[in-house]
Amino acid sequence: MKLYEKLAEEMTEAVRRGVFAAGERILSVRQASQQHGVSIKTVLHAYALLESRGIVESRPQAGYFVRDAAARALAPAAPQPGRNRAPQAAPVAAEVDVSRLVLSTLRSIRAHDAVPFGSPYPDPSLFPWRRINQYANAIARRQASWNLIDDLPPGNPELIRQIARRYAENGMPVDPGEIVITLGATEAINLSLQAVAKPGDTVAVESPTYYAMLHAIERLGMRAIEVATHPQHGIDIEALAQVIARQKIAACMVMPNFQNPLGFQMPDARKRQLVELLAAHEIPAIENDVYQELYFGDARPSTLKTYDTKGLVLHCASFSKSLTASYRIGWALPGRYRAQLEKLKFLNTLTTPSVPQVAVADYLRQDGYDRHLRHVRKVYRQQASIMTALVQRFFPVGTRMSAPQGGYVLWVELPGRVDSMRLYQAALARSITVGPGMMFSTRNDFRHFIRLNYSYPWTAQTEAALKTLGELARRMT
Repeated sequence: MKLYEKLAEEMTEAVRRGVFAAGERILSVRQASQQHGVSIKTVLHAYALLESRGIVESRPQAGYFVRDAAARALAPAAPQPGRNRAPQAAPVAAEVDVSRLVLSTLRSIRAHDAVPFGSPYPDPSLFPWRRINQYANAIARRQASWNLIDDLPPGNPELIRQIARRYAENGMPVDPGEIVITLGATEAINLSLQAVAKPGDTVAVESPTYYAMLHAIERLGMRAIEVATHPQHGIDIEALAQVIARQKIAACMVMPNFQNPLGFQMPDARKRQLVELLAAHEIPAIENDVYQELYFGDARPSTLKTYDTKGLVLHCASFSKSLTASYRIGWALPGRYRAQLEKLKFLNTLTTPSVPQVAVADYLRQDGYDRHLRHVRKVYRQQASIMTALVQRFFPVGTRMSAPQGGYVLWVELPGRVDSMRLYQAALARSITVGPGMMFSTRNDFRHFIRLNYSYPWTAQTEAALKTLGELARRMT
């Protein structure tokens, strides 16, 4: 292939991928020459070839533009709901790479306008985002008098005070000086892991575990060792003790309250036992408590932090699951690692934007956060009951489910012959998403499991989608 032909193929591929849209101006001859390191003569030959193929058209004194007909012809065919074929994303989803599978699932929800049983996010329509945006807009109008030093770690003092006050109201007094504001709980978890471990270290996790934990371990070049986890009692403490006896563990990452995907609330006695085991070996515990406010019982449950006497628990939480996901306001209570985590926060992202921090603080101070939470908990509790009943009704004999005590996800074990990746693909072809079980482990132990999200409004379409999902699973048995 000649040089100008190669350049023409690259430009055609750019149009096919949507880099250049219909009617849009492509690179000028001079820009293309500079970017591709070829002569202007080569570019002119390439553009003449594109023009002869009907992909671009020349407009005097304006340049070259993508022809509408060419853009339509080159665009990939959109998946048609109801067709019995796997979508384009399916080959990516079938890979063992957890992060790619998660990304593929999230893209599918967005691209296909699918029923979001596979979404990791709560229904945003339940959040008071309009009210919080009003606070943010009012703060933005006062920008001229804003004190930007509040951006620096540990974060906005009023937000920190409101978070500490929230803990105190729920029977867990904390030192405001320990709190570090982060960009959501994900950053809090990543910073905590960086603070206590280094690349090559081994980190103990639940099995199954929330994939964000695995992402953090993978990103930092560490190794995960999975510990069996009971669907009601949490991580097997005896099994963890055996792991600790056999090898060096740098940290233990767990979700004691409403774990994703199992939904359990770890009993207080076992929380205390876990903290004591880790403390005896000087092993830090990274506690992901993002669902702390979404309990179905009468009171917010205790945390590992409640039983920490040595500063070894790094407690991570956020408002993303209970108040607003768009502002990504999280925090950490890192115990003895507070100075290190604050330094890492500064080195990693420098600041957390001020306006979202103050807007959330204003809402916590002036509006009915508890009233909002009572409504959300009631909705989730009702919808968990509905989904559980319908899975029992529509899914194949032998299907088993978790019994969530909070949060908004249901863990479903299908009969052994059902492959959740095949089910994922078949469901997506019908505009339904699920969370395949292999996303929640580095092993292949959960291939016949799926996670379902019940936070979104329960409608006739939702019920029909769940029935279709059950029919697909029955066919696979």
